[in-house]
Amino acid sequence: MSKRIFVVYGHHNTKSSFNAQIRNTFVDEAKKIGHEIDLINLHDEKPLNFYDGSPPNEQVLNYRKRLEQCDVMFMISPCYNLRASAILENWIDLVLAPKWFFAFKRVVGNWGYPVAGAMKNKLAIMSMSYGGNIFSIQTWFQNMPFRRIKAGVLKLGGMKIKYLRFYEVLPGMKEEKFLKHMNKIRELVRQL
Repeated sequence: MSKRIFVVYGHHNTKSSFNAQIRNTFVDEAKKIGHEIDLINLHDEKPLNFYDGSPPNEQVLNYRKRLEQCDVMFMISPCYNLRASAILENWIDLVLAPKWFFAFKRVVGNWGYPVAGAMKNKLAIMSMSYGGNIFSIQTWFQNMPFRRIKAGVLKLGGMKIKYLRFYEVLPGMKEEKFLKHMNKIRELVRQL
């Protein structure tokens, strides 16, 4: 069944980076299958302001409207300082925000629970690329972005979540490893 997929690309190199190859491979494979793609390259968009307590502007409201029309949200970012790229983090803070994305149901005092909003039960896919190897990333760096984004953001919105992690993404990556990563993307698209 054809799906509408909203792709949020958060790497400054929109042409030739590993993350650009993830985006291109995903989009090409999805289009072959008949999925519809709504792609934003954050570095090609009008920059969003940082959160200052103001209500969402027209650009944020437009992103939300487009997200409401999608079946899948796919976010792509490298890992910088144990976080997604700043431009993607800012997009998450402004677009996937209360009360549109989630709200809190107060039970007693300040105790309560999250209530999913507009993206409830839709699929969220987060792709993160790391320069280090899997052992060092998962052993020593416990505050990995996938844990924070998965548990701290996407679950609050009631989304189904898939994570793609790519390790040892460095300029000298062997062709065999690169092709293995791209096949992982193609397989993900086929499973949608």
